[in-house]
Amino acid sequence: MRVAIAGAGLAGLACAKYLVDAGHTPIVLERRDVLGGLVAAWKDEDGDWYETGLHVFFGAYPNMLQLFKELGIEDRLQWKEHTLIFNQPEKPGTYSRFDVPDIPAPFNVITSILRNNDMLTWEQKIKFAIGLFPAIIRGQKYVEDMDKYSLLEWLRKQGIDDRVNSDIFIAASKALTFIDPDDVSATVPLKALNKFLRERYGSKVAFLDGSPTERLCQPLVDYITERGGEIRLNAPLKTIITDDSGKVTSFILRGLNGAPDEEFKADAYVSAMSVDPLKAMLPQPWQNLEFFQKIKKLEGVEVINLHLWFDRKLTDIDQLLFSRSSLLSVYADMSNTCKEYADPNKSMLELVLAPAKDWIGKPDEEIVAATMAELKKLFPQHFTGENTAQLLKSKVVKTPRSVQRASAGREGDKPTQKTPISNFYLAGSYTRQEYLGSMEGAVLSGKLAAQAIAQDFPATKQEPKEAVAI
Repeated sequence: MRVAIAGAGLAGLACAKYLVDAGHTPIVLERRDVLGGLVAAWKDEDGDWYETGLHVFFGAYPNMLQLFKELGIEDRLQWKEHTLIFNQPEKPGTYSRFDVPDIPAPFNVITSILRNNDMLTWEQKIKFAIGLFPAIIRGQKYVEDMDKYSLLEWLRKQGIDDRVNSDIFIAASKALTFIDPDDVSATVPLKALNKFLRERYGSKVAFLDGSPTERLCQPLVDYITERGGEIRLNAPLKTIITDDSGKVTSFILRGLNGAPDEEFKADAYVSAMSVDPLKAMLPQPWQNLEFFQKIKKLEGVEVINLHLWFDRKLTDIDQLLFSRSSLLSVYADMSNTCKEYADPNKSMLELVLAPAKDWIGKPDEEIVAATMAELKKLFPQHFTGENTAQLLKSKVVKTPRSVQRASAGREGDKPTQKTPISNFYLAGSYTRQEYLGSMEGAVLSGKLAAQAIAQDFPATKQEPKEAVAI
């Protein structure tokens, strides 16, 4: 059976991969000329890569790790020391570490918290542990029920003081969701903590050895096409056509460079787009269905990713870093963390600016200047005196609507992958799945969508249908 999938991000590619495994023929339709969606990457005029985001992989990503195994590319993950490292703004140029020992969970993470004396007093550690206890013991249902609170409200209900919030949870919230604790649903970081606390290597971090486009997305494409599937770039979805009952009859693809629009027919259809473009394309017959009305309440969050190349090494740390800056979320020196980006003499910092709502419309030059001001606080030894580090070049990648904004009260509005339309399905990290808006969530959503299709339409041999120009 032919399945048309709109979007060649991780959700769409994962959906296609598991559809070919189930004996179906997926055709992935991507509006841009690059794979990856929210993990897309490009080369600049010097041959240097720049990416849509700072993409790290956690040990608590079982579906992603299984996908790497199935593709035979596990060696492309570069695992780092099991630790979480935070900048200390009160002591510029220094770091506070949560080193996780190699002992069973959750004692490993608890031990790392108990050993850290830079960011938490013993009283705060005890309150922190007591506050997290319900999430550990009562499990997933408790975590999901906490969606009615923002993270800040939940912390205060547990008696966890604002110092712990400012020291740890602002940084964690911005890293996981790109928004602050007073906005984010308590469910989202609690989901992550639940995974980290239950799995021995859940909080261990890995980086890809190169760009996501080449090192992850292309192997997916090769796997899909070798088994009869198809990937089409520069094939933007314009309209979803339905019959009188609301069932999808075709996708209309916008013609590029003066070419006519194209009607693309399949047996089943999947939207693997982000939630915002999907909302704009919902056909009129679906508008009054409660399922799609809930989707309209969801929206993507603004994200800005920066790449800054310097004339010298700013740090030798080979790890993800939490900035604890009012402007920046997480960052890494990719010349240390990524094999393909390696440079023993120079740094390429990749940084996430969050929250980005007030910055998304500002000029790149202003964003870079503000980031440089923050870096002078993080690396004072390299930006004082006459021999200061020089910025060689920069790239700013803006995503006005990225992963779903994880505000309190929105978890119940997330749709399932199976919709009320008999031949239309959804994939994307904004759909209902047990992980937050992440690469893991995207891969899992694609797998769940493929499973729903395979259950509804057991694989049978069928003659392929041709696209028709209109």
